[in-house]
Amino acid sequence: MYSYTLIQWLFLFYFYCFFGWCFESAYVSLKSRKPVNRGFMKGPFLPLYGSGAIMMLVVSKPFLEHWWAVYIAGCIGATVLEYVTGVVMEALFKVRYWDYSSQPFNFQGQICLSSTLAWGGLTLLMNYVIHRPIESLVIGIPADLLTVVTILLTIYIDCDFTLSFKEALDLRDILVRMEKVKEEMDEIKADFESRFNAVKEHLLKKPELQNFYRRIRNNPSMSSKRYKDVLEELKRKAAEKRKK
Repeated sequence: MYSYTLIQWLFLFYFYCFFGWCFESAYVSLKSRKPVNRGFMKGPFLPLYGSGAIMMLVVSKPFLEHWWAVYIAGCIGATVLEYVTGVVMEALFKVRYWDYSSQPFNFQGQICLSSTLAWGGLTLLMNYVIHRPIESLVIGIPADLLTVVTILLTIYIDCDFTLSFKEALDLRDILVRMEKVKEEMDEIKADFESRFNAVKEHLLKKPELQNFYRRIRNNPSMSSKRYKDVLEELKRKAAEKRKK
């Protein structure tokens, strides 16, 4: 089993990219109660599912006679793939396309125990149920026709991936620039507050304010609509000085 030509492997990769997109989009759409196009690319392809499917077939090949070994191989292989893909994409694009932070037994939000166990189950399903009819279908397609279809799919997916990759990089650049502007504004705000507090402390230490403190203490009900906050602070200062 699983001895294919390069064209057949490539076609299987595209097929499972499409299959994964159908599954993921249907699940999320039903959950959100509205159509959702899941994934990194614009078209109906999820490369992570295609990569995951091929990986499952490859790592499972030596253990097909033992279902429990297939399950373990799927758990390990798919989890490693998911973690590496998630870390690389976040490093490149500064965003996460999935996040398990809310799940128990997660690691860095990139992988979690429930996902790992599900990958193992999916590996069993892939090898013993899903892939067998797909394998028969692909092997039954004439080689010339399969080559033409695969080449056309390659051209389309390469174009889609290139455009999607560029858009993701543009989004990353916007996020980086906005964060930089925010940091600069925070620095300006902190500097302004520091200067304001220094000037305020200087004014509050002026000798002529002593008479004003006395006036405030003698007239505790005085108020001001326009200078309410400043007056209230002076009242607090006056009360503090009286205690001293």
